[in-house]
Order: sequence, then C-alpha cells, then structure tokens
Amino acid sequence: MTEVTPRLADVEADVQSLIEAHMETMLGVRFLASEYVIDCVEGGRIDSLGIDENGAPVIVEYKRGTDAGVINQGLYYLSWLTRHRSAFDSLVRDRLGVPTAAQVLWSAPRLICVAGDFTRYDAHAVREHRRSIDLVRYRYYGSDHVSLETVVSVSVTGKSGAANRRTRRHAHMDAPQALQRQTGAMAELAVAADETLRGLGDGITRVQRKQYAAYQRLRNFACVIPPQQTKLLVYLKADPKSVDLTPGFTRDVTGLGHHGTGDLEVQLRTERDLERAQDLFRLSYAAA
Repeated sequence: MTEVTPRLADVEADVQSLIEAHMETMLGVRFLASEYVIDCVEGGRIDSLGIDENGAPVIVEYKRGTDAGVINQGLYYLSWLTRHRSAFDSLVRDRLGVPTAAQVLWSAPRLICVAGDFTRYDAHAVREHRRSIDLVRYRYYGSDHVSLETVVSVSVTGKSGAANRRTRRHAHMDAPQALQRQTGAMAELAVAADETLRGLGDGITRVQRKQYAAYQRLRNFACVIPPQQTKLLVYLKADPKSVDLTPGFTRDVTGLGHHGTGDLEVQLRTERDLERAQDLFRLSYAAA
C-alpha cells in the first residue's frame, strides 16, 4: 500500500472553500457569510462568519501555512464584531430566522484560526488573551481527504480539562453558579458529572446556557440539563445505533426535541449510573 504524505493546500482559498462548504460537519458551526466586509476606518474582510451549536458568534480565519498574524487579525475582527452586535444579529435573522437571532450567546464569541501550523509563541499568546480561541491545524491527504487537529482551545466560559482534575470540593467551587446554589443528591451528582466530563482530556471547555451546559472539544460532545428532582439528563454525540440501549438509562432521541445537542440521552440517578456512563462519555468525546 502506498503511503499518503500529508501536505498543505496549494492556496489559502482552497482551505477556506472546503471548510465553508462543510463547516457544520467539521467545526460544529453553521455558515453565515464569506469575506464579510467590516465597516471601519481601517477596513477589512472577515474570512468566514458563523454561529456555533450553542448560539455563540464565530469568526473563522485561515492561513495556508504558519503565520503569526492570523491570531492578531482574528482578534481585531472579534473586537469589531462585539462592538457591532446589531450587524451580526441582523445577519443571523436574515439567514436563520428571528428565533435563532434572539438566542445569540454574546457572552462567548469565538475565534477559530485554521492554519498549516502554529508556533509555541502562538499557543502562549492565545492562553494570555481573555477570549475564546481555537487554533486548528489542517492537513490534506491525497486529493479528497483533509484532517483537522485542535492545537489549543481556550474559552472564557470554561477551563481546560487538565486544569480541572481536582478534588470533589474544588470541583464544586469550579461548577457553574446555578449548580453551586443547588443542594441535594441531584446537585451533587451534577457536580460529579461536570468533573467527569471536564476530566476526559485536554482542550475541553464548558459553555453555560440557561437551558443546559455544553462541553466542547471544538464541537459539543455532551450537554447536561439542569438537575431534575430524581434524575440528571446528559445528551451525547455518540451514535445511538452503536450502543446497546438500556431502558431507564439510555434512550435514542434522534428527531425528538430537547435542549442541547446530541441524539443519545443518558439518564443519571446515582453515582453508579455515572460510573456506567463513563464509556459513553469517552465514546462521544472521541467522536468530537
């Protein structure tokens, strides 16, 4: 078998065109606009505009190879966007409708930089900014295959998995305020689930919405609904058809409306259920 050597794109536009055509599949972002012209003295064009699975505005900037300027350029555009929210809201309203525009998550705008590679200085710079930034490395394989690898993922609404492998006491202090205010067995189970999900690996961030908390690895891999009286619901991106469903524990919710994302519902009632669910959590994490 002939080994296929990974390569860079011939031109930057090739990367942009490919990702824009498959943005929801590759990045978990719904495409809104390409080469969006910003109205300011300096001028400029945002490579791609989108909105992610949780309603957060997303700017995607591309470079064919290694270019430190992609981060600063993207941050400039991100600052412009947060100062001109009405322009983005109007774009979402025109493309996706009024209900989606009403749910834009302005507390967590994101910048995704896609490039041939990044330096250690790029990674350090991203960690110093109080912004949600993903550095994503691409590679072409042959003529019709491409891979994306998250190099660094930083979020202002969550912390990396490596930083969150702590004791239960510290995990409770790190948990969303909504969970900290709750008491009882289900609230404790929710804190334990939060610790487990964030401890699956590096580059995991948590995005808090009123209806759910999303756990991301570039894309959502788990969504946790606020605790109910007797159970905690977790929705995963794992394929329900690949799982032996157990009544009262796992359920295929494909096509059924629910908060968050994912077609596999996991019902947690006890710590034992959380232990049983860990293989499913890892399966969904790997799929993301």
